[in-house]
Amino acid sequence: MNTRFLIYSATAAAFLGLAGCASAPGESIYVPAGSSRAEAPEPPEASSKDDKPRVWRKSEQPEVSEPAEPAPRSSSPSYRDAGDSLSPAAISLIREADNLLAQGDAPAAIARLERAQRIAPRSAEVYFKLSEAYVASDQLGTAEQFTLKGLSLAGSNARLQRSGWLLLADIRRARGNVAGADQAEARAANL
Repeated sequence: MNTRFLIYSATAAAFLGLAGCASAPGESIYVPAGSSRAEAPEPPEASSKDDKPRVWRKSEQPEVSEPAEPAPRSSSPSYRDAGDSLSPAAISLIREADNLLAQGDAPAAIARLERAQRIAPRSAEVYFKLSEAYVASDQLGTAEQFTLKGLSLAGSNARLQRSGWLLLADIRRARGNVAGADQAEARAANL
């Protein structure tokens, strides 16, 4: 009895599903909400060239060369020169994470630092701190990735670059990548 009912139900559901997808040949299945098929607007028709003036697309318009004025330089550095500055909330979270790391609670420190990362996503310092926390929790692969991200955001800040390369050297040495550690130390020495 239950098998027959299940087969009947499945067959009825399949037919209803297919019936819902069907439309008469040449008819649109689109009907705006709150209206019937008879009230649906007609699609726009192509007009002849004589009806309306031609509208030029931006790509079709002739180029006019005007003397370019140099863009004014802002006094703040671009993101390539330096990462985001830390907000007071991010600084507070980093301090909490440092205290938690000192107490040996790496997972809680990582949680605080991930919140700091959401507040300041372009701050190299946050990524370096996250890397240190992952080293403390013995997740060296993740720590290396966060260090590389921090290095990409450090920009031209030599202090951040140097600390990032030294951190990367320590992580690579701990992972057994002596050649990579030597390269990272050489990059830090060149700064």
